[in-house]
Amino acid sequence: MLVSKTRSFDTSGVAMSTEEDARSPNTVVLFSGHMIDAPDRNIPRFPPDKAPAAAAAIADALAKIGVAKGDIAICGGACGGDLLFAEAGLAQGMRLEIYIPFDEPQFLTNSVDFAGGDWHERYLAAKSQATVYVMPEEQGPLPAVENAYERNNQWMLERAARFGDEKVAFVCLWDGEGGDGPGGTKHLMDEARRKSTRIYWLDTRQLRG
Repeated sequence: MLVSKTRSFDTSGVAMSTEEDARSPNTVVLFSGHMIDAPDRNIPRFPPDKAPAAAAAIADALAKIGVAKGDIAICGGACGGDLLFAEAGLAQGMRLEIYIPFDEPQFLTNSVDFAGGDWHERYLAAKSQATVYVMPEEQGPLPAVENAYERNNQWMLERAARFGDEKVAFVCLWDGEGGDGPGGTKHLMDEARRKSTRIYWLDTRQLRG
């Protein structure tokens, strides 16, 4: 069972006011980025040896944005980009919110554990300092016509904009290509461009491992 800080939502899926939300941030940084490549991936996209360069690029983006303690960092919690961003945000004293599209065991199987290494432990470490939102618990069953990853992307974007679109910055660790399936990084990039002009694209093709 997932243990996390809990929040109350109204029937539209919008979070109700809480004491935490009363501390309005100066900036909300939403992140999307590639997972670390699976060991058997045929065409490399984000191999493990590029993780340190990606972490440095993410930290640099947060510095350019000018985040401060108490600002909000929002991501999906997957191995690779999400967890590198989570760690960078926590290092700056940001309030971390993690949104996952499935119950935790399924999410870990799909998006964390396949990569091996220390990603499971890094997820647990980030989770221990975050508010974790589980989409099936907060949003109800997935409608047959919707994709879980696209729905989670839209949910994160709505939550990022709850303090106003003008406070949203979007950091994207992306190779500029379409994803392996619906609801990938390109999808959230396209959606975020409708909400914010503060877009920081970190091109994985330019990272040096």
